[in-house]
Amino acid sequence: MKHVSTRIAIIGGGPGGYEAALVAAQLGADVTVVERDGPGGACVLTDCVPSKTLIATSTRMATLSESASLGVRFSGGADGVVGGLEVDLPLVNKRVRELAWAQSADIEDRVSAEGVRIVHGDARLVDPQIVAVGDERIQADVVLIATGATPRVLPGSEPDGERILNWRQLYELPELPEHLIVVGSGVTGAEFAGAYLALGSRVTLVSSRDHVLPNEDEDAARVLEDVFQRRGMELLARSRAAGVRRTGDGVEVTLTDGRKVEGSHCLMTVGMVPNTKGLGLEEAGVRLDDRGFVQVDKVSRTSAAHVYAAGDCTGVLMLASVAAMQGRIAMWHALGEAVQPLKLGWVAANIFTDPEVAAVGVTQAQIDSGEVPARIVKLPLATNPRAKMQGFLDGFVKLFCRPATSIVLGGVIVAPRASELILGLSMAVQQHLTVDQVAHTFAVYPSVSGSITEASRRLMQESAY
Repeated sequence: MKHVSTRIAIIGGGPGGYEAALVAAQLGADVTVVERDGPGGACVLTDCVPSKTLIATSTRMATLSESASLGVRFSGGADGVVGGLEVDLPLVNKRVRELAWAQSADIEDRVSAEGVRIVHGDARLVDPQIVAVGDERIQADVVLIATGATPRVLPGSEPDGERILNWRQLYELPELPEHLIVVGSGVTGAEFAGAYLALGSRVTLVSSRDHVLPNEDEDAARVLEDVFQRRGMELLARSRAAGVRRTGDGVEVTLTDGRKVEGSHCLMTVGMVPNTKGLGLEEAGVRLDDRGFVQVDKVSRTSAAHVYAAGDCTGVLMLASVAAMQGRIAMWHALGEAVQPLKLGWVAANIFTDPEVAAVGVTQAQIDSGEVPARIVKLPLATNPRAKMQGFLDGFVKLFCRPATSIVLGGVIVAPRASELILGLSMAVQQHLTVDQVAHTFAVYPSVSGSITEASRRLMQESAY
């Protein structure tokens, strides 16, 4: 169905915005995207794309540095130690920035090819159907808010871009930090702590909780913690940062118990705040929660008629894939197309540490609490033949299924490239496959994915008794 007369205005050109624009344009709507920084938004220019590009280099470094057991030697290596490896950080950062802008250009070409108009500037709602950009007024039948979020600043520990940093400032560093203190052990903190450790920095990770990744699968967090410590990272558990200050050529992090930690640089990863101030949202009738996030329903509608929202500004699982799906759902709904509401139980998420941690569906915590009855199997990666061949022994494949019907409920994979392996489990969860159906699916031998079918066979055997 074509919607030639429908005018769509989208504030924000990140995944939530540009994916929505593509859907709306392909359905024949007249689409305008307003973006302040560049097509792709912060996700492409400063956050997801740059960080994963940096991590690609760090993962390669980690693999090479631990490859002596496979018979690989580098100059300077002796007695099972791989030597002669060092990172050229200015070159890495140059590649990170160039790749980000190239991806942004690709997105601009793609949306422009669909007839989407891109306006560069700051936007605000004059009313639910008028978007102001400078002196221009964009009339719209439907408005989508997709303005993203910004790194949270700890009062008294404001980033200076030189020694005290947020993750958007890392790519301007002229040299590798000698000793990087990472404050915050959630997904972002763990990813960057592991990356800079592999690149050659000394790293101290300050965690306010008992272990890293406190909101993720505990078994996965323990594996990652063991890997970090084996590689030389210092982990300060149950330690909350009270403040950070410059000390001339370094930094000093003060903990709430009075301890002080000194390093050359400090990376603050203490959460995100939504970019919703100064947009005229509340005046237009868009309800925000007490943290400033836009409140939306499962088809991305806000409390204001004709206004939708998608992505990090909604606080609904801050993942690019979720933002994109929220944006698509918003346009399908607004334009009268058939649409299925967002189902968070189908969302696959990945943490780009080394090894990676991927998960989908129900969690171990839900099962342990009795909220969800399930049968569980967990296979160590060390028993997988392909993993043995590659020297990848840290991790596991964990699978959950319903006790009676054996329908797959979810799972966790801790392994190199777990982000690629999780698709099979995602399909099983979304399509309500049973472990029997997964078990009867051919997997390549040898392959790490073979552990998924093996786990299914074990659960299938259990159900026979």
